[in-house]
Amino acid sequence: MRRPKSQKPSAQSRQVEAASDGEGGGDTGMTQQETAPVPALSKKTEQPKECFLIQPKETNEDATKTRKRKKKKITDVLAKSEPKPGTPEDLQKLMKDYYSSNRSVIELEELTLPDSCFLKANDLTHSLSSYLKEICPKWVKLRKNHSEKKSVLMLIICGSAIRALELIRSMTAFRGDSKVMKLFAKHIKIQEQVKLLEKRVVHLGVGTPGRIKELIKQGGLNLNPLKFLVFDWNWRDQKLRRMMDIPEIRKEVFEILEMGVLSLCKSESLKLGLF
Repeated sequence: MRRPKSQKPSAQSRQVEAASDGEGGGDTGMTQQETAPVPALSKKTEQPKECFLIQPKETNEDATKTRKRKKKKITDVLAKSEPKPGTPEDLQKLMKDYYSSNRSVIELEELTLPDSCFLKANDLTHSLSSYLKEICPKWVKLRKNHSEKKSVLMLIICGSAIRALELIRSMTAFRGDSKVMKLFAKHIKIQEQVKLLEKRVVHLGVGTPGRIKELIKQGGLNLNPLKFLVFDWNWRDQKLRRMMDIPEIRKEVFEILEMGVLSLCKSESLKLGLF
């Protein structure tokens, strides 16, 4: 019988043998790597390098945004600027600006106040008492001759009830025995004020334009005997606003001027003062 020929190893078996040989060699390599000595660290250590950040160039858009964010408010400007006393020209200009949109040129001329009706304005060196003494040196005589009810000799217009109380306290040296009345809406009903004006003789009235306007409308306050109208012009509130900087107050002041004040000024029976 013939012996069977020896079969050559297949390709698959050769691959298996090669893989087994590789695994064995790999184990040997790892063993050699683990047993190899670790090189000693260098004594010289690297110094940390400085890092410089390059700022990106500011574009026009970025500059515009920055300017918008840093835009100053009017209160910031006023806080750093020196206060300037009010002048008769300031009042005249405000009136023209207010009425220019709905009045003709002829009507605007009729609203112009004569220079002779203005008293000397406060130059910011006066207290209220000293200013009133300067513009009205014959107050005692005027006060004694005044006997008409529902009227006052002097009217002081300010921006708030709190400010009105401050002014009343600060005019003690001037008023003497004069009868002073609060003409504002806070805690005082208008009917009560009308009754008081009907019952007693009042020399001085201090109040807000809104309440004064309503008293004139209802006939509780007659402007004909009025000799002095003083605006608390230069005083500023916590937001650094003057009374004429507030639109509502400015509107009411101009309404009072048209309710008889302008005609009295033109007839030279009434004088205006800016405190």
